[in-house]
Amino acid sequence: MKKVLSVLVSAVFFLSAFLAVPPVRASAAEFAVDFAAESKSLYLENLDTGIVVYAKEPEARRYPASTTKIMTYIVTAENVKDFKNTFVKIKAKTLKLLEGTGSSVAGLEEGESLSIYQLLNCLMIPSGNDAALVLADYVGNGSIQTFVDMMNEKAEELGCTGTHFSNPHGLNDPNHYTTVSDMAKITKYALQMPMFEEISNTTYSECLGEDRYLITTNSMIDQTRGGSYYYEYAKGIKTGSTGNDSGYCLVSTAEKDGFSYLCIAYGAKYEDEETGEYYENGAMIDSKNLYEWAFDNLEMKTIIDKKDIVKEIGLKYAWNRDTIQLSPKESYSTILPSDVQMSSIDREYSLPESIEAPVKAGDKVGTVTLSYAGKELGTVELVVSETVERSELLIVMNAVRNMVTSVWFIIAVGIIILFFLGYIVLVALYNRKKRNRRPVKKYRKF
Repeated sequence: MKKVLSVLVSAVFFLSAFLAVPPVRASAAEFAVDFAAESKSLYLENLDTGIVVYAKEPEARRYPASTTKIMTYIVTAENVKDFKNTFVKIKAKTLKLLEGTGSSVAGLEEGESLSIYQLLNCLMIPSGNDAALVLADYVGNGSIQTFVDMMNEKAEELGCTGTHFSNPHGLNDPNHYTTVSDMAKITKYALQMPMFEEISNTTYSECLGEDRYLITTNSMIDQTRGGSYYYEYAKGIKTGSTGNDSGYCLVSTAEKDGFSYLCIAYGAKYEDEETGEYYENGAMIDSKNLYEWAFDNLEMKTIIDKKDIVKEIGLKYAWNRDTIQLSPKESYSTILPSDVQMSSIDREYSLPESIEAPVKAGDKVGTVTLSYAGKELGTVELVVSETVERSELLIVMNAVRNMVTSVWFIIAVGIIILFFLGYIVLVALYNRKKRNRRPVKKYRKF
C-alpha cells in the first residue's frame, strides 16, 4: 500500500508541475487667408520649416509658361561646370525656331559667341526664349529634344507627379504642363544651383554690353519700373504668360523679419477677350497679398518642449513606484497663426499602458501626434525622463503571484486536493477493513 501511495503522490506532483507551465506559443498646415485670390492655383510654403501654409488647387495641371525656364536653368547648371568660361556660338537654325511665335527674346544674334553665364542671364532676366533654345541645343549636343528629355527625367527625380515638359521655354503645348506643388519642388532645388538666386533676382544687367542691357520682366522686384507691383521683400524668381492659355504666372520668394517664403501663382486672368483690355497682373497681386498675410499673421510657435513632462504611464518591476514620466525626444516648433492658443492644439498619443524596468533616460516609448483645426502638424517621439533600475525581488514576487493565480496552477492544486481526498478515503477504507479482520477473542466458560 505504501508503494502504491508513493507512486500516486509522485505522479500528482509531476502532473502539477507540468500543468503549471503554459504551453509555449509562437508569438502635416494650411490656413485661411483674408483676401480673395484671383490665381487659379496658388501655393505658399515657409522655406524655414518646409510647411505649406496655403494652397489652392495645388495638384491641378496648369500651363507654366516661362516659369519653365527654372527647369531649363537646372539642367544647364548640372551639365556645365564653368559658366563664365564656357562659350556657345549662336546658330541661325536655332533662332529660326521662334519665327512667327511673337515670344519674348533677349536679342541674341547669329554667329556671336556668348558664355553660359551670359545666356543664363538672357534666359532669366528678360525671359529670352532664344536663350532657352540655344542652351538646350548646346547641352543636348545639338538635340533640343534630348534636352527636353533631360528636363522630364529631372522632374521625375525630384518627385514631380503632375509635370511634363515639351520644350525649354514654355510656349504652349498640350503636353507641356505642371502643378504649383511640383513647381515648388523644382524651384527649391533650383535655389541650390550656382548663381541661381543672384541671376533670378537681377533687375538690370549689361552682361551683353552697354548697348544691349537686359531688364527684368518681374515688376515685383523692380523698384524703378515695377510701380504698384513692387514689393520690397520679394526676391526673384520668374514670371510667365502665354496669354489667356496660361494666364499670368509668377514664381517668387520673399524674406522679412527672419522668415522666408516661396510663392507660386498660376492662371490669373490675362486679357478680356471681348474688349481686348489687359487685366492687372493677378499673379503678382496674389503673391504680394499672400506674403503680407503670412508676415502679419503667422509666427513660429513652440508646440512642445523637450523639457516638458507630457505624459505618465505605468511602470512594472521598480521598487516603491508604479509610474514613470515621459518627455518629448526633441522640441517641436511650427508656423501657426499668431492668435492660436496652445490649448487648441490636439494631441493624440500612441503609448503602451505600462512598461517594465529597467529603463534608461531617453528610451523611446511611443509618439504624440499634434494637430490644429483638423490639420496634422507633426509627430514627436516620447521618451522616458529618468533612469530606473529593476527590482529582482519584485520580479520573483510577481512570478510567484502569476503562478499561483494562473488557471493551470489552480487546476493542478485542484487535482492534488482530489488526489489527497482520494488518499484519505483509501486510508479510511483500508483501516476499516483491517479492523474487520481482527480475530474474535474466545472466553473460557466456568
